[in-house]
Amino acid sequence: MTLPLNWGILSTGRIAGIFATGVAHSKLGRVAAVASRTQAAADKFAAEFKVPRAHGSYEALLADPEVQAVYIATPHPQHLEWIIRAAEAGKHVLCEKPLGLNHPEATVAAQVCREHNVVLMEAFMYRCHPQTAKLVELVKSGAIGEVKLIQATFSFNSGYSPESRLWNNALGGGGILDVGCYPVSFSRLIAGAAAGEAFLNPVAVSGAGHLHPQTGIDVYAAATLKFANGIVAQVATGVGLSQDNSARIYGTTGWIYVPSPWIPAGENAPCSFTLHKAGAQPEEITVTTPEHLYGLEADAFATALAAGSRDVPQMSVADTLGNLAALDAWRNAIGLVYESEQPAAMTQTYSRRPLTRRADAPMIYGTIPGVAKPVSRLIIGCDNQMNMPHGVAVWDDYVQRGGNAFDTAFGYWDGIMEKLLGQWMKNRGNREQVMVIGKGAHTPLCTPEWLTKQLLITLDRLQTSYVDIYMMHRDNLDVPVGEFVDVLNEHVNAGRIKVFGGSNWTIERLGAANRYAKRKGLQGFGVLSNNFSLARMVEAPWTGCIAASDPESRKWLKKTQTPLLSWSSQARGFFTPRAGRDKLSDAELVRCWYADDNFARRDRAIELAKAKGVSPINIAAAYVLTQPFPTFALVGPRQISETADSLGCLGVTLTPKEVAWLNLERERR
Repeated sequence: MTLPLNWGILSTGRIAGIFATGVAHSKLGRVAAVASRTQAAADKFAAEFKVPRAHGSYEALLADPEVQAVYIATPHPQHLEWIIRAAEAGKHVLCEKPLGLNHPEATVAAQVCREHNVVLMEAFMYRCHPQTAKLVELVKSGAIGEVKLIQATFSFNSGYSPESRLWNNALGGGGILDVGCYPVSFSRLIAGAAAGEAFLNPVAVSGAGHLHPQTGIDVYAAATLKFANGIVAQVATGVGLSQDNSARIYGTTGWIYVPSPWIPAGENAPCSFTLHKAGAQPEEITVTTPEHLYGLEADAFATALAAGSRDVPQMSVADTLGNLAALDAWRNAIGLVYESEQPAAMTQTYSRRPLTRRADAPMIYGTIPGVAKPVSRLIIGCDNQMNMPHGVAVWDDYVQRGGNAFDTAFGYWDGIMEKLLGQWMKNRGNREQVMVIGKGAHTPLCTPEWLTKQLLITLDRLQTSYVDIYMMHRDNLDVPVGEFVDVLNEHVNAGRIKVFGGSNWTIERLGAANRYAKRKGLQGFGVLSNNFSLARMVEAPWTGCIAASDPESRKWLKKTQTPLLSWSSQARGFFTPRAGRDKLSDAELVRCWYADDNFARRDRAIELAKAKGVSPINIAAAYVLTQPFPTFALVGPRQISETADSLGCLGVTLTPKEVAWLNLERERR
């Protein structure tokens, strides 16, 4: 990259003008172009701030070959769309805060910028000022002992105006996203400094606030953040209430008062805060910089680019993701959900384009007898997407990568997962393009009567007349297997089910069911969904779980060619850095997967992954997909970066010798 860095400013509002002034005072940048929705507005801005080129559309700015980096200054709800488009155009991105309306949007922004190899930074200009660096230095040095409590506020009274973006629900108005993000980011920064880290994310967030009766935005709000190292932070914000916009850091031997943490002075103006130490007079510490506040931000970005960094250390992408997760928790605590985040309102993708499979989608497919569609070999589990923004981020991305198979269950989060997935399919109009697995009849309600009751509720939640595959979530040995076969066939005949199977069923019981079905001329169980992984399940994570990794089950699956839908196909993180012989913090991981033979398999997966240039989880998943019987791996990504990582297994080819070596089969002989 060459310097100075050529900036394009996308939007012409007040903050865009402030940034343009900052870049004009920077050392490493220049404003090369500006864009607005109208040519007249762009021309006016260009004349005022002496910008060489003015574009009458954002698209034209992104097509400008002179522009290397884009500063996005649109209203909050438009941030993600233009981050995506800028990244696709190969432009580095500095985006005004908040990066997105919520954490799921930020994960989309992070992934698209990563995949297009562009730098992304959220524009927290105070993080680039030397005053902030000095505060971090003092905390790290122990100047006030061990930090225990942080107090920070950013709040003002703008006066109610329904036309203002600050009070507009459709524009993401309110205090938390607009300025509450500052005290939260500050608290996380200081808590991290106290722990010797770049930042810390809170382990708990509680809060209260007042929502406007007409617009629903947060007029004023407060929150308490608790960190793993014992630090507690109290933060407050508002757009309808003036407060003391300062910060205080309390330690065991002193405290620091920062009167102007958010907009510290630049251009040689003094910027002071006070250090109070026990038994000593207060010490005023003054920090000055000849640079413009926003020029410092632009130069921090340009410096990272020039150094070849894929992140800007003053505000890394990981830091931004943690901040928005905390803001989501704060909003959740006060009941603030924007109208655009409501499930029925999310009819568009985040890019505002139709949902389609990408040209470079890596997915591969298999067939399941009775299912009319090809089925993606990686099936996504819908069991952790707790709101529609999260579901949209993960499910849209999965489809774009070629995925078409979704697994959910009656019992997941009291039906929330089924309702969200059903609304997503309705919003996308893609029910006939996707394959849906529903599960029900879990213990203790594992009877033919409850199976029917739950299936009808599942279909209503999913807003569909049928599921492609219906899995009994558990078995009940007190019920003759024929009774289950009979009721399942009733639903097949009624068109509610295409194929049915058993999850956590023994091969003996499944075999008995199919022998009964054959005698009666009925449809039998067509699939099995038990655990199957390179790692042996030492103990079941939940009561009633059954694995099919043992030699007898594998022999039966090979003989019958029954499709296996494997859950916990990657042993719930055993092949990631979360696991290790000396890593004992995850009690469930230790209980269910830690054993000498499993660590031997893990060691081999790591060795083979290194040789093939992939990750160990890719080797573990490829093992599941490389069997002498049909296999499909259920995966449960929490965010799209995990989906992208999981799909890395699709490019891995394992020979029969490698499969046997990974599973220690030679040694057992």
